[in-house]
Amino acid sequence: MGKQAFLCKYAEIGIKGKNRYKFENALCEQIRHRLSKIDGEFTVVREQGRIYVEADGDYDFEDAIEEMSHVFGVSGISPVDVIEDKNWDNLTVAVGDFVERQYGSKSFSFKVKCRRSDKGYPLTSPEVCVEMGGYLLERFPGLSVDVHEPDVYIWVEVRDKAFVYSKVYPGACGMPLGTNGKAMLLLSGGIDSPVAGYMIAKRGVYIDAVYFHAPPYTSERAQQKVVDLAKLISRYVGPIRLHVVNFTEIQMYIYEQCPHEELTIIMRRYMMRIAEKLALQNDCLGLITGESIGQVASQTMHSLAATNEVCTLPVYRPLIGFDKQEIVDISEKIGTFETSIQPFEDCCTIFVAKHPVTRPELKVIRRSEENLIEKIEDMVNTAMETIQIIEIDE
Repeated sequence: MGKQAFLCKYAEIGIKGKNRYKFENALCEQIRHRLSKIDGEFTVVREQGRIYVEADGDYDFEDAIEEMSHVFGVSGISPVDVIEDKNWDNLTVAVGDFVERQYGSKSFSFKVKCRRSDKGYPLTSPEVCVEMGGYLLERFPGLSVDVHEPDVYIWVEVRDKAFVYSKVYPGACGMPLGTNGKAMLLLSGGIDSPVAGYMIAKRGVYIDAVYFHAPPYTSERAQQKVVDLAKLISRYVGPIRLHVVNFTEIQMYIYEQCPHEELTIIMRRYMMRIAEKLALQNDCLGLITGESIGQVASQTMHSLAATNEVCTLPVYRPLIGFDKQEIVDISEKIGTFETSIQPFEDCCTIFVAKHPVTRPELKVIRRSEENLIEKIEDMVNTAMETIQIIEIDE
């Protein structure tokens, strides 16, 4: 039996040019970070377009697969046998032993696929496939070859060593965290915003988050729900600094001074202003929201234009064209759905008007905001000064 390891495959990184090594190095760092959370010693190495993880000593196989499957940039994980002596006779026996250990006496169709980066090896890739297939047929009478739709692919890679594998566990895909800067997520207790954070992080972006709390109108349990959601997405996006903003005074002041049909839009505009201030303080390059066109009154094209107007940083809305079921499907996939539907209201839903404006006019909104001039800046400054920061890691 050869030495066991894992092959971590990537997809999109492979199309990078001369700077591909930077993405590979970032991917290796993220894999190391994930595996540091479980018992065992792991060595992560990058070589010739491949990333290998070698395990030293005892470890939990399922835990290792689980951790690596949450690393953005990994498209698949394959347990491999590392065959130090790639002499042909030794290689055939080692591959046969691998098949016997993985599949026992089962009957199935197979196809051998070979990737040979060692061009000095005496057999070409097609010859390895043919000869290895013949050996396996002879050793295991219950097997058959199907070159079009086999039950099992047997992969053999010939490098400075040889590697054999057949199973591929799906990865998270995307780009490695840290390759595309950092952004500030407006995180509520709903279904959409955790999914939005996940999707932007999948593009290699580190995430900070801000939550607008309105005690006593929103409970401590509502805040805990958001903390729980942050913990769930941190399994994918890494550690998160959650900024809890006390929004009650600002919200009540808007409620008292502005037309109620404009309450949601004006409230959202001040949330965006505060989120941008936080983003700039924390070296973030943009804001992230879970908005989808037309989903609610504050997410019509007119409403989104009104909230966008107060921001100088870009606002990333990865769910903008999704329908609700598509968002729910992703939330179920990443494990946030059941927490998101817990019945604890956030400040957006508590203060919603009976008949909110769906086509706000900027000049009208600006005029209404003039009613806030006397106190609003001091209130925003107080909210910024009293922010509670919660360090989130799964």
